[in-house]
Amino acid sequence: MGKKKTENRNNLELKCSVCGFIIRPTEKNKAKTPERLEIKKFCKKCNKTQTFNEKK
Repeated sequence: MGKKKTENRNNLELKCSVCGFIIRPTEKNKAKTPERLEIKKFCKKCNKTQTFNEKK
């Protein structure tokens, strides 16, 4: 039996801080991380690792 999705999970998109490229939707737990998410990921458009911020 799989885990039940709770109401604390929030769907969001990540946007590259340099070029503005938006990557696939991800999830975060809004109870544990109420502030904006900021992750370093590989940007296909810039062709290097960049900082991705949570899109509004």
